[in-house]
Amino acid sequence: MTHRLQSAAIIAGVVLLDRASKLYIRANLSPWDLIPVIPGFFNIVHTENPGAAFGVFADAGGAWRSLLLIGVSIAVMAVVGYLLFRAPRPADTTAMRIGFALVFGGALGNLWDRLFRGTVTDFLQFFFGSYEFPSFNAADSAITIGAALLLIDLWRSRGAGRSPAG
Repeated sequence: MTHRLQSAAIIAGVVLLDRASKLYIRANLSPWDLIPVIPGFFNIVHTENPGAAFGVFADAGGAWRSLLLIGVSIAVMAVVGYLLFRAPRPADTTAMRIGFALVFGGALGNLWDRLFRGTVTDFLQFFFGSYEFPSFNAADSAITIGAALLLIDLWRSRGAGRSPAG
């Protein structure tokens, strides 16, 4: 499987998982419904986030907020898409390609919500002791895992003495 086909398959998988999970949550839970999965640690909760990650810009004006968040999403996707689908280089690694594909798929999943709903559906809620993590979704998870893979790849490439820029 070529790296482009592999990347496209990962992106499609992330978007499908994200869309299916958000559709399920919206169809089966009212806003702010809560289902304890592991009491005190993990809940399923239906929230609609009009802002960015962690609710940043949630209280900003609607039209400007939407334009900013959609514009940033498209810009990030353009850069990641270029890096992902350009001609392969010797320094490219599997971890790097998977990381970029996960970030792109997650960004596309959340962009879909912003474009067609105006908010992003979040539903995974975790606690660590008394700390409550902001609710998130499958797309956010893909972005986080992808970014972690990219950081690990960068760290490993520096340690191996090879140039990350190739």
